Amino acid sequence: MHGSGQLQRVLGVRQLAGTIFNFTVGSGIFALPAVAVARLGAAAPLAYLVCMLSMGLTLLCLAEAGSRVPLTGGVYSYVEMALGPLVGFVAGALLFLVGLFGGAAVAVLFAKTVSALLGSDSRLLVTSLILGVVALFTVINVRGVQQSAKTMEVITIVKILPLLLFVLVGAAFVHPSNWHWQVTPPLPAVLGTAGVVIFAFTGIESALALSGEVRTPARNIPLAAFLALGAATLLYLGIQWVALGIDGVQLAAEKVTPLAQATAVFAGPNGRSAMIIAAAVSMLGYLSANMLSMPRTIFAFARDGFLPARLTAIQARYRTPHLAIIVHGAAIALLALSGTFEHLAIFSNLSAFVLYILCAIALMRLRRRQVRGDGQPWVIPGGALIPIAACAANGWLICATATRHDGIGLIIVVAAASLLFALRKK
Repeated sequence: MHGSGQLQRVLGVRQLAGTIFNFTVGSGIFALPAVAVARLGAAAPLAYLVCMLSMGLTLLCLAEAGSRVPLTGGVYSYVEMALGPLVGFVAGALLFLVGLFGGAAVAVLFAKTVSALLGSDSRLLVTSLILGVVALFTVINVRGVQQSAKTMEVITIVKILPLLLFVLVGAAFVHPSNWHWQVTPPLPAVLGTAGVVIFAFTGIESALALSGEVRTPARNIPLAAFLALGAATLLYLGIQWVALGIDGVQLAAEKVTPLAQATAVFAGPNGRSAMIIAAAVSMLGYLSANMLSMPRTIFAFARDGFLPARLTAIQARYRTPHLAIIVHGAAIALLALSGTFEHLAIFSNLSAFVLYILCAIALMRLRRRQVRGDGQPWVIPGGALIPIAACAANGWLICATATRHDGIGLIIVVAAASLLFALRKK
């Protein structure tokens, strides 16, 4: 627990919900509707329904586990407390990869979105944008958790308005015939698409790394989780149906800015530009939340002896884990400069699926051991039914999404984490 006591519990429901919402509503909703239509045509909303079911089951498990183990590190701490240091460390490695690959994917898409707005595809411009935005949020987060949370609240307000306007105004321009499909796609195709689209739903596992800095965690963690993911889900369904109703299957033609393309139908070029700007702002919100939460995983690794103890250093003036923040920012920048959005997003999803399964298993163990923090933990009704269903849903998505190379990559990650754990123990 070295260093954890120096962190301040200053985040309430609004700040934590804002962090989760910014993690969730990042870049995915601006790009993935086109991916869903390209794969399923007018039946694209079916993939979102699968995502809702899977994430709903997972959210219940995360909420109860968070109310029982309110420690910095989030899911890493939940799994370690329940299943021991080895499995906990593997979970921590997966959590770090979810945030790292997800952050890098969004940084890439942010740079390409801004480049599209500027009418340039210069590699130098993309590189400069990636390095600039990562450096900006590294500095903001080093200067304090409250300042970063306030920054995210402002970004949340700025980015939510264009999306709401798109749904409310765009609804008047939909063609209901675009929602009809002649043939229902096979289940493997729906699951495979959901395995990609779910990138738009992930993020809560990373945001909960802030559990050690939340006030009254037994109450506030579950409440913030349900508020944030519920609002994001309703927004996603509205956006997908309106975009599909306006553009039909032609939505799949634009991979980077499909919502901007749909907006141009009823708002012209100025509307298209406004939506691209909104997408860029939304991605900034995700990166802000990522840079706030994920360095706490590095901090937790170092706290528990898996990384150099120096990474538990707390900045004297701002009371933040500044070295962990700087290391995470550098890692995101390097990965973003070497990858593409789709590949980074898919590997982030697969890591998240495995992590969700471990969390569901850990929850059952935490219940048996009656683990609890301050206050009465929030308990899911139904006994083991929900955790088992969460394991089945995420396992199904792994089988439907992972390629041979993805599977090998996950095995390498787990093996490397296990080896590092063994070396540290020795």
